Amino acid sequence: MNYVDRKGNRFVNPITTRQLGKSGITVSALGMGCWAIGGEMWIEGKYDGWGPIDDNESIRAIRRALDLGVTFFDTSDVYGTGHSERILARGIQGRRHHVVIATKFGFTYDEASRQITGANLSPAYIRRACEASLRRLQTDYIDLYQLHCGASAEQVESILETLDQLVTEGHIRAYGWSTGDPASARLFAKGTHCVAIQHGLNVFGDAGAMLDLCEQYDLASINNAPLASGLLTGKYTADSVLPANDFRTAGHEWEPYFDSGRPKPEFLQKLAAVREILTSGGRTPAQGALAWIWARSNRTIPIPGFKTVAQVEENCGALNFGPLTTQQMDEIATLLG
Repeated sequence: MNYVDRKGNRFVNPITTRQLGKSGITVSALGMGCWAIGGEMWIEGKYDGWGPIDDNESIRAIRRALDLGVTFFDTSDVYGTGHSERILARGIQGRRHHVVIATKFGFTYDEASRQITGANLSPAYIRRACEASLRRLQTDYIDLYQLHCGASAEQVESILETLDQLVTEGHIRAYGWSTGDPASARLFAKGTHCVAIQHGLNVFGDAGAMLDLCEQYDLASINNAPLASGLLTGKYTADSVLPANDFRTAGHEWEPYFDSGRPKPEFLQKLAAVREILTSGGRTPAQGALAWIWARSNRTIPIPGFKTVAQVEENCGALNFGPLTTQQMDEIATLLG
């Protein structure tokens, strides 16, 4: 497959691919997470974005990812309360059929104030959310439609029924759930067209039970936080302090790697312990972290976020190195205990 460098020269990139579970859909082994390019939003009064964005740079970054062989983009209707989906649509304009789009539903939000207001999992709301995402993405189908919030066992039955109807009607091709709970994922995995579970996975946080479940049910493992909220890029030190308009400063209880905008010392120590292995062969720390994920399972698809062309190029560069070796994985496991 041919790719294009920044000067317009064509070349062959030894990119690897992964299967999107049992769907028959092939995607690049690296996806792009589109949370950051959504820009500002708030939940329960707390900032929930990644700081200022430049929409033109976001679009350039999406197009650069496409040129480097990325075919999988993960977003959500709630990222920037719709803004991320709109920017993704502009970035892939004219290339929709070369791209696999994953988006999410479940949260309610106010687009004007960019506030996340709650959740709604009723069949009627799921349909409205799907229609709204289709409009923003400027497409007539969504490849992977993912539940983005928690749900009870009773709700799951109704959700699956609605999603199966959306598949039959051609609005979506398949569905999944973004959850860190294997028990919840197991309920969803029984759905006829469930092909993926999105969950956290990185050098600092393994997810053995979830990977086992994905293997059992023939699901793709889509990995958010592959760079541990940026900590695994290696650019943060004990003296780093993030600005107020950054979710890592906002005090979200679900953010494990930063405290009040500062990287937690225990994770800086862990990174220092394994940095030499991650940077083997000329990799950057981020590229090594992605290599760890690929080595962990042949079902994994990491989706690092981005705001710039440079970040996309660094992350895509990991594809040229491939996964870590078994020996390197064992060494990291020993060092991190």
